[in-house]
Amino acid sequence: MPWRDFGSLSFFKIFMGIFKDASTKRLEITANTCQSFSSLDLALIEHKNKEYKMREVQLGSHTVMSHGVTVARTHMHDWLILLVLVVIEVILYVIHPFYRYVGKDMMTDLKYPFKSNTLPVWAVPIFAILLPMVIFLIIYFRRRDIYDLHHAILGLVYSVLVTAVITDSIKNAVGRPRPDFFWRCFPDGKDVYDQLGNVICHGDRNVIKEGHKSFPSGHTSWSFAGLGFLSLYLSGKIKAFDHRGHVAKLCIVFLALVVACLVGISRVDDYWHHWQDVFAGGLLGLIVATFCYLQFFPPPYHPQGWGPYAYFQALEESRRSTQASSAINLLNSETMEAEPGNEEDESNGFMGLHLARNSSLPMEDV
Repeated sequence: MPWRDFGSLSFFKIFMGIFKDASTKRLEITANTCQSFSSLDLALIEHKNKEYKMREVQLGSHTVMSHGVTVARTHMHDWLILLVLVVIEVILYVIHPFYRYVGKDMMTDLKYPFKSNTLPVWAVPIFAILLPMVIFLIIYFRRRDIYDLHHAILGLVYSVLVTAVITDSIKNAVGRPRPDFFWRCFPDGKDVYDQLGNVICHGDRNVIKEGHKSFPSGHTSWSFAGLGFLSLYLSGKIKAFDHRGHVAKLCIVFLALVVACLVGISRVDDYWHHWQDVFAGGLLGLIVATFCYLQFFPPPYHPQGWGPYAYFQALEESRRSTQASSAINLLNSETMEAEPGNEEDESNGFMGLHLARNSSLPMEDV
């Protein structure tokens, strides 16, 4: 055999020896690591692992197919009240607002040009309701939690509808003229007033009717109600306030609010609203969105702010049922272990009694 074969063989033996030593040391380290944990530590680690597994199972065990109908039936009254709110909103939109006094000296601030909407009315529900719902569905397909999806949609729709009812109620009660009221009332530019100095409009009735619905801004209140709810929802999901200083998360939180602010600015630019109308509408929508969000979710800064209350309640019920079944199984096992011992004690007692009877026979004979 050539000398290079002997060298390669010796190198192979050295490599195998190093590998065996490393394996032996790794086993020793593993054994020492296991020995360094006490039985209490191992029990705690096992308990945490069980909780994590239970949480993962819980996330995927409540889906639309398995618990969708049950969750919807639980909130059946909420959905019925939602339909009532829709009917109320339609009625408020149809009825006429309060036609307040508008004198000639007030027309100075009401002669802005009559323009079309930069943002049509039909576009508001798209980004205030449908866009958040799409985001809710994306998160649902990732987490598979029907509680999160149902409560997010229900809270969002309630936020927008409650805001709409309050907004239109105030609109009809206040009857503030819009900044372009002059051209709505007098399309030809010829203003006419009665004996008391109030306007006598000769424009289109529906246009004049809309001209008395300036305060507060409906576009703005709807936008802040829907996008404000979405902002709170996302801040909880990404844990924006987890005290870790990830300021970049706030960019996602503020993005929805910036869009809502731009909607409000467009209402002023189109001369459909005064700035006070936009400010009041945005504040109203944000307040209602906060209340509706907190009905279903913890605050975003809460440690459990990433999930709805119903999820944690279901998790707690699952944990209790698991503990109860474990206790019953433990009790049954202890009972089964105790039965052979009782049988042995009974057999020993009968045997002692039998021996005692046998031992008493000679005494009787004597």
